[in-house]
Amino acid sequence: MASLLEALPRPTDPNVLVGTAIADDAGVYRLRDDLAIVQSVDFFTPIVDDPYDFGRIAAANSLSDLYAMGARPLTALNLVAWPVEQLGTEPLADILRGGAEVVASAGAAVLGGHTIDDPEPKYGLAVTGIVDPGEELTIAGGAPGDALVLTKPLGAGAVSTALKKEFAPAETVQAAVEVMTELNAAAAAAARAVGAHAVTDVTGFGLLGHLHDLARASGTAAEVDADEVPAISGALELLSDDRALAGGTRRNHEHAQTYASFAPGVSEVRRWLVCDAMTSGGLLVAVPADRASELPGVIIGRLVEGGPGEVTVR
Repeated sequence: MASLLEALPRPTDPNVLVGTAIADDAGVYRLRDDLAIVQSVDFFTPIVDDPYDFGRIAAANSLSDLYAMGARPLTALNLVAWPVEQLGTEPLADILRGGAEVVASAGAAVLGGHTIDDPEPKYGLAVTGIVDPGEELTIAGGAPGDALVLTKPLGAGAVSTALKKEFAPAETVQAAVEVMTELNAAAAAAARAVGAHAVTDVTGFGLLGHLHDLARASGTAAEVDADEVPAISGALELLSDDRALAGGTRRNHEHAQTYASFAPGVSEVRRWLVCDAMTSGGLLVAVPADRASELPGVIIGRLVEGGPGEVTVR
């Protein structure tokens, strides 16, 4: 997708504060000197069996892009692809109910949406928030010496893949659902309070992929302490089984070979964890090292001098 986006014309409107120039989490458009809107959209196929939980996860995932930009969510629009004749409408009602409840818990409102008939179910939301111009959090402000804090554990990609293949323990699935339905509101507020330099959320490209984008946009390299990276309870055990490696995780791992290096002592399961194709993950925050302990989460590494976007896992 990067090559495709680079071929497209970029907006020249000076009110576009964050567009496609960097791989940020959402777009930002200035409406007036004291108000900008922040917009994002995301949708995907079911990753859990329970429709209500799927709706909650999809909503939290979509809203996460706004939190990563330091925005306050205002509105959401449902995006639905659904095979009505095959599945009926009852599961869809549960999905929409779960999504609406999470949006409401974020202080936002679902205004409507769009539905198409599709043989493969999909659900997500287009979301809009607001921020003061110049106060948006981006991926481009990190500096050498910043600590890297991750606010949620990883491993949802492995859990959802194992669930599809019917060997995920119920308690591990429940732990993953709790992680994926947690809003990043408190983490975003804490990041702003401590003067975060750069923020992104960890989703489909995995920890390394999103860190690569943040470091490249910030003009720095990064180091990750593999053993410090938190995992959802039971996820490491699943990642030791090739059946739990999601297709997205495998692609992330392959792409990581172009910008990341791993110390010999990093275990194979830890290498997969940092590439796990996460859904509705936590925030990855680059913050002055002396303020890092004030954030909810775990210090997993640091930004350092080096080639922009290069990552060392040790």
